[in-house]
Amino acid sequence: QEQLVESGGGLVQSGESLRLSCAASGFTFGDYVMNWYRQAPGKGRELVASISTTGEHTAYAGSVRGRFTISRDNAKNTLYLQMRSLSPEDTAVYYCNGDNYWGQGTQVTVSS
Repeated sequence: QEQLVESGGGLVQSGESLRLSCAASGFTFGDYVMNWYRQAPGKGRELVASISTTGEHTAYAGSVRGRFTISRDNAKNTLYLQMRSLSPEDTAVYYCNGDNYWGQGTQVTVSS
C-alpha cells in the first residue's frame, strides 16, 4: 500500500527554523518527482517546492525561495523540507506529494 507520512511540524516563533520529513513506502520513491504543498486556513493548496527524481533540479514558490530547501534521500525513501526564517505567513498544513500520492499533512504554526 502506497503511503506518505509527514513529520517535523510544530509551533515555532518568527525567525526560527523547522525541518519537515516525508517517509514514503509502497512505491518506487526514486521514480517520482516529489513536491511539498501547503494549505493555510481559508486558502487553497499552494505548491511550495518540487524536486526531480535524482534531486538535481529543484523549484520553489516565490514566497519561499531563498528560505526553504527541498531535498531527498532515495536510499531512505525520504523527502525533506528545510524551512528557515519562518514568518506567521508560513503557517499552514504542509503536505508531501508524488504523482497521485498524498500524505496526511503536518501542521506548522509560526507565532509573531
